[in-house]
Amino acid sequence: MYLPKNTGKYLIIIGLILIIAGIVFTMQSKSMVGPSSSFMYQNHEWTVNGYVIIAIGTIISVFGIVVWQIGTKKSSIPN
Repeated sequence: MYLPKNTGKYLIIIGLILIIAGIVFTMQSKSMVGPSSSFMYQNHEWTVNGYVIIAIGTIISVFGIVVWQIGTKKSSIPN
């Protein structure tokens, strides 16, 4: 299976963005940040959504790290 060279790095970045978004959503749902006029403010459903987004971001980041490590090992093997 062939993946472009920077695929691992892109997956790590996407995963980190999702983790940050999930943290913000969770904090807003627990009334820690954001305006009180927001639909997420003190909404416990968004606490669960935030945790799910954090989990998905973590899985994508870990997958990106694995892909990146495999790519660096393949490039260091002499032909």
